[in-house]
Amino acid sequence: MPRFAANLTMMFPEFDLKDRFSRARDLGFSAVELLQPYTESIADIKNWLSNNELEIILINTPMGQVRKGERGLACLPGRETDFKESFRLAFSYALDLEVKMIHVMAGIVPSRTQLTACEKVLIDNLKWASDLVSKYNIVLMLEPLNHYDVPGYFYSRATEAEMLIQKLNRQNIRMQYDFYHLQLSQGHLGTSLRQHFDIIGHVQFSSVPGRYEPQYGEVNLPFLFDLLDELDYGGWVGCEYRPKFNTIDGLSWGRPYGLGLDSSLF
Repeated sequence: MPRFAANLTMMFPEFDLKDRFSRARDLGFSAVELLQPYTESIADIKNWLSNNELEIILINTPMGQVRKGERGLACLPGRETDFKESFRLAFSYALDLEVKMIHVMAGIVPSRTQLTACEKVLIDNLKWASDLVSKYNIVLMLEPLNHYDVPGYFYSRATEAEMLIQKLNRQNIRMQYDFYHLQLSQGHLGTSLRQHFDIIGHVQFSSVPGRYEPQYGEVNLPFLFDLLDELDYGGWVGCEYRPKFNTIDGLSWGRPYGLGLDSSLF
C-alpha cells in the first residue's frame, strides 16, 4: 500500500499553517511536504512536527523573484551566486528539520536560444549542490513541470529529466515524478512510470484537470497507486492537490488507504 504524505502548502487551506500539522496527523498522515517553508522559523516548524509526531520529507528550493515570474534559479546564467545562496538556505532547513529530499527548482529559460547555456549552468549548479549534501543522505529531486502552468520551465517531460540525470551521473540526484504535471506534458503515465522507475525518487499527484483530489479528474489515480505497489515502490506519495471544496470531506478517496478515518473529530 502506498505511503501518502500530506502537502501542507496546498492541503488544509481552511486552517493556518501551524494548525495544518495536527489536522494531517488526525486524518492518518505520518509525513508531510512543505514546499516553501522559509517564511516560518525552523524552531516553529520543529515544534509543529514534534508535537504531532510527523516527519517532513520534502521541501523546495526558493523560487527567486516570484513577482517577476521566476520559478527557480538553478538554470539561470548570471544567477549562480543567487542560486548558491538560496540552496544554502534550503540546505540549512533540510539539515535542521531532517528533510531527506530537496526539489531543486530549475527555473524558466529566458529564451530558447539560451537553452544550451542554461543547461550548462544547471549541470554545474546541480553538481555543486550534490557535492554539498552528499555526506548527509539528502537526495536532490528534479521535477518536470508542465508548460501550461509554468511556460518555459527548463524541463516538462520525464525523458528530459532522465537525460539530465544521466549526464549528471550522481547517486543523490533523482526524478520527482508528478502525475499531474506529466499527464499534461506527455500522458501515458503507466508506461512512463515503468520506463523511468529506476530513477524515480519521489511521486506526487493531483487530478487533471483542476489539480483537485483524485475523484474529480480524468486520470485513474487508484490504478497508478496499484501500479506503484506492483513495481514495489517504497517511497512516499505526496498529496500535492488543492481541495475542491474542503480538505476533510475531499479525503474520502483516502479511506481505502487508512486516511480520513478520524474526520468525525472535526
